[in-house]
Amino acid sequence: MSIQWFPGHMTSARKKAAETMERIDLVIEVCDARLPEASSNPMIRELRLARQRPCLKVLNKADVADPEITAQWLAHYDAQAGVKAVALSAKKPADVARIPALCRALAPHRNDGTKPLRMMIMGIPNVGKSTLMNALLKRRVAAVGDEPAVTKSQQSLDLGNNMTLTDTPGMMWPKIEFDADGYMLAASHAIGRNAVIEEEVAAHLGDMLLARYGELLSRRYGIDVAGMDGVALVEAIAKRRGCRIKGGGLDLEKSSLILLTDYRTGVLGRISLESPASRAAMLAAHAAARAALLSSAGDE
Repeated sequence: MSIQWFPGHMTSARKKAAETMERIDLVIEVCDARLPEASSNPMIRELRLARQRPCLKVLNKADVADPEITAQWLAHYDAQAGVKAVALSAKKPADVARIPALCRALAPHRNDGTKPLRMMIMGIPNVGKSTLMNALLKRRVAAVGDEPAVTKSQQSLDLGNNMTLTDTPGMMWPKIEFDADGYMLAASHAIGRNAVIEEEVAAHLGDMLLARYGELLSRRYGIDVAGMDGVALVEAIAKRRGCRIKGGGLDLEKSSLILLTDYRTGVLGRISLESPASRAAMLAAHAAARAALLSSAGDE
């Protein structure tokens, strides 16, 4: 299954963001620390590079991500020109309090006090962008929900200390190129439920977790995961938790939701779905497959 999700309001949101980019000094891009690249909208990078705007890359939900892998991502992004990365939880005021100083360091030309530092906060749906903005402003100005695409319009606000912040709707991009990204985004609830089959998403998530975090699964569900694949894991959870449909069959929809919810809420433990190394390997495999396909087509 190829997962795609691009609600209509996101087209106008992209156009508005491009217009606003002309008037701001830097971009605060919020990503999910468990899947930083999969949750990074390539359109945001294109827009800010076109205007040569620096970027503070906020890896949110770091409290539920694998700390070793998060450290690798921070080094990966800090090596990029015009980018500074920070890992935090938008629910922790002390973490959020670090952001203004990091932004000022990225835009030193605004440190003379003559003009406000103008920032724009961007990100895909449900990565915690609104939570972060509310924490920065120390008041509720953006709607927060556990469903993606809660924010649907821009608003500009005074952050104090000669700083302004423009909030933007969560933006997906028209086509998710890699199937693995679609599954990671769906598992992390960045894609609306109407675009996915949750049993398939849970099975794919199960495969990823079994490859790296089998011990956490065994501890949470009290099952031996040796030799299992994602489908078998969802079935085992159904048996263990008594998920049955009328007639006695396994309720795989219910057990899929159990696995997805436990991952999303951090109940399973600190988990990352991708690392810089796994990302590079995926891209290399994709490039090799594409090259082989083109070579085969040329031979015909």
